[in-house]
Amino acid sequence: MEGRVALVTGGSRGIGRAIALSLAEAGADIAVNYRRDEAAAQATVEEIEKLGRTARAYQGSVADLEDCQRLVADVLKDFGKISILINNAGIASRGNTIADTDPAEFERVIRTHTFGPFYMSHLVAPHMRDEPRGDIIVISSVATRYMSANGAPYSMGKAGSEAMAFTLAKEERKYGTRVNVVAPGLTVTDMGDRLSKAAMGVKEDIHELDAAAPFGHVCTPEEVASVVRFLVSDDNSYATGQKIELDGGGR
Repeated sequence: MEGRVALVTGGSRGIGRAIALSLAEAGADIAVNYRRDEAAAQATVEEIEKLGRTARAYQGSVADLEDCQRLVADVLKDFGKISILINNAGIASRGNTIADTDPAEFERVIRTHTFGPFYMSHLVAPHMRDEPRGDIIVISSVATRYMSANGAPYSMGKAGSEAMAFTLAKEERKYGTRVNVVAPGLTVTDMGDRLSKAAMGVKEDIHELDAAAPFGHVCTPEEVASVVRFLVSDDNSYATGQKIELDGGGR
């Protein structure tokens, strides 16, 4: 991936951080977007720089169009191009029924998971048309398959992002841009840890679920990153408009 620039939203922690590091290991330079945790973003930048790549951190909420416009403009100014966009930034909903969900929470989650990838793809896709290759990845969730109770804002937000990705794949294919979806199940992240405690009876640590998980462990951010790395690499010459579910084969 020498000569490519990847913009990773929500790149300071969890899955986003693992993707940023994996793409840097493959030779890409990285723009790390974060919303609040500047220290974590800078720590990720430092780890990327240790790999010999260029990296910078950029604050901004993907739920806000003006933030997205500023973010993309700043990355283009600093790096000159964006050839990989990872739409990863996400937040959890509170686990209430639709009847008990605060409409403000619903809007917040939808704006992050559906509006955010739309805004970012809208702004970045035209610039990718001038690159030898462009790649856009949406990090979704197996939640869109199960549509479980008490998770409507999150499931609806992720479903919206998938619809955007599948449409975009058809629109941008003629320009050499590939658009794909990666949908993990429960993953070892801060969000995954909160979910496991709220809904799965975990008392201390998400790894309490390892023994019952496929292959003896809960999915890791690095495992998600390896799938993303393949999809945006030259090894993937033909897959676009695809969704890979990464949940160890389901349940």
